[in-house]
Amino acid sequence: MSEASLFVEAPPEGGKSRRGFVLRTIRRQPAALAGALFLLAMTVTAILAPWIAPYPLHEQVGPVFGHPSWQHLLGLDDGGIDMVTLLIWGLRVSLVVGFAATLVSMVIGGTVGLVAGYFGGGTDTVLMRITDYFLVIPDVPLMIVVAAIWGPSLFHIIIVIGILLWTSTARVVRAQVKSVRERVYVKRARALGAGHARIVVRHVLPQVAPLLIASTVLTIAVAIFDETALAFLGLSDPSAISLGKLIENAAERAAISTGAWWAIVPPGVLVAALILACSLVGGALEDALNPRLRVAHLSARSFRLRTLVGRGKGAV
Repeated sequence: MSEASLFVEAPPEGGKSRRGFVLRTIRRQPAALAGALFLLAMTVTAILAPWIAPYPLHEQVGPVFGHPSWQHLLGLDDGGIDMVTLLIWGLRVSLVVGFAATLVSMVIGGTVGLVAGYFGGGTDTVLMRITDYFLVIPDVPLMIVVAAIWGPSLFHIIIVIGILLWTSTARVVRAQVKSVRERVYVKRARALGAGHARIVVRHVLPQVAPLLIASTVLTIAVAIFDETALAFLGLSDPSAISLGKLIENAAERAAISTGAWWAIVPPGVLVAALILACSLVGGALEDALNPRLRVAHLSARSFRLRTLVGRGKGAV
């Protein structure tokens, strides 16, 4: 047998099952499929906002807190602007912040988790201690400090959320990488002279990719919630219309006390729906990746009596 034939990379365990893992998992669970379709619809709506918004964003088209009607399905806000238009544009800004902050978080957390889990030893210890320090930093006080020093803006919100949400991802990825690096095909590749970069890219990363995707979806929900909370506190860009900004404006203009529920309820419901959709998709992926989570949800219908071996139908 030639040396070239020996240096054949062993396929990752379950490699075939990993292909299309996310799509298969979502298709098999109706709740996850509904959440994924809702997220897809909201993303397309946000992308097409300049073309599908029924009215201009900053144009008054009716009275202050105008009631819902056929022309304005969700009424008007405190400036007489159509609420459907505001929701579409607010959705666009909230999703941009959520996706961007999640991207920052996943890059940092995934890198830290891969490096700490693969190399271990002192590298693992130092990176995990840094992770512990970031884990205890509260986001709201930090954003208040950032806004006071550099001013409120969407960029600052993205950076603050991104550098605070990566800790859980780093821990989860590290634990998975520590397991993957001890598998036979990784040790075989290392023994045959494969470098660290090749092992990580070809063997380790494909195994942790589904877990990273699940963590990404769940982090999007947290990022959207954090952006809404920070915008409601007035720490976001005052010129950017996000869902949190709509809730803040309605609360400051006493929308509830004047009976204009349509100015504050739809943005809140949309934020809750986005978070729920992300949680459904991320939870489904987590359940599929961790069989212990499925075992923990056994119901009485999962159990049934079996016929004893060696006894006939009439046996007692």
